[in-house]
Amino acid sequence: MRDETAEQPAPLRSGLTTGSCATATSLAAARLLLAGETNDAIDITLPKGKSVQMRLEFCRLIASGAEAGTLKDAGDDPDVTHGALVSAQVRLIHEPGVRFVAGEGVGTVTRPGLVLGVGEPAINPVPRRMMAEHLTQLAQDVGYSGGFEVTVCVENGSALALKTMNPRLGILGGLSILGTSGIVRPFSCAAYIASIHQGIDVARTNGYQHIAACTGNASEDTMRRVYQIPDIALIEMGDFVGAVLKHLRKTPVERLSVCGGFGKISKLAAGHMDLHSRHSSIDLVQLARWAADVGADAELQQRICGANTSQQALAMASAVGIALGDAVCQHALNFARSVVPTQVQVEVFAIDRQGGIVGHAGGFI
Repeated sequence: MRDETAEQPAPLRSGLTTGSCATATSLAAARLLLAGETNDAIDITLPKGKSVQMRLEFCRLIASGAEAGTLKDAGDDPDVTHGALVSAQVRLIHEPGVRFVAGEGVGTVTRPGLVLGVGEPAINPVPRRMMAEHLTQLAQDVGYSGGFEVTVCVENGSALALKTMNPRLGILGGLSILGTSGIVRPFSCAAYIASIHQGIDVARTNGYQHIAACTGNASEDTMRRVYQIPDIALIEMGDFVGAVLKHLRKTPVERLSVCGGFGKISKLAAGHMDLHSRHSSIDLVQLARWAADVGADAELQQRICGANTSQQALAMASAVGIALGDAVCQHALNFARSVVPTQVQVEVFAIDRQGGIVGHAGGFI
């Protein structure tokens, strides 16, 4: 039982990626085929050289070869795949090398713009390399000159994928097998940021030069209403506006619309790249200064400084005809323009909780 009286919180526990799970299970299945070895756990080496041991749920012969499975342990990260059964089926083939197949619950790429080609199983490059290196080493150890066909599966992966950005990216039928280090860092959000980058790349590759980066469902609905932007060009950035702006330095588009709640846009206006409350807060004093710039008197400024929320501050300003929403969007626009290349046209929308536009800066509409 956790000691709730402890003064220092326990450190967050790291986990292992689906790529590590696929490596462990494919190696275990191949070892059973080539060496007759089966164990409850197996050791693999991660990309940076660290060795880890992974527990196996099963390792057995099947009609086409062998299969093994393990439960994905994401540590203390709120990963959608935590606890999922990841398995690999291995079949020996005559041609040297490793051929990858998307099994049940693993997606297939259907749109250009990703690092994988259309029609390829959604098994990312680092997991592919990890599996290939381990299987190649095993083949050398036992004197096997043939190759391997590896089918990776994730139990209930098709349903889990609906909670990810895969459908929007054109990865259909299941999850992606991911990982660059083999390790899941708690709350690192690396996978989310990678999905943002992929979303921009897919939109550009498919000819969309106007994208809308949105903080949530309400802002996406607003962009659909204003521009009829298709889902492929809607980038679900959440709090990670910095991931969008920085990626556009490498892969610019012609037009970027940024849309989010008034409070989050006020954080962007203050120069914050991460809009989550853990990393940035709403500065009511700054809001009062911006209100003053567009005509707020001293009494209104004082009331804004004492407001409970940014929405209350906005309502105070709006009630007396002070365009605080537009002023905040203009400051957010100025900051965004300082990050993205000059050829990218940028505009910013702020919305209320019902999706109504309460501020705008930039020149598209």
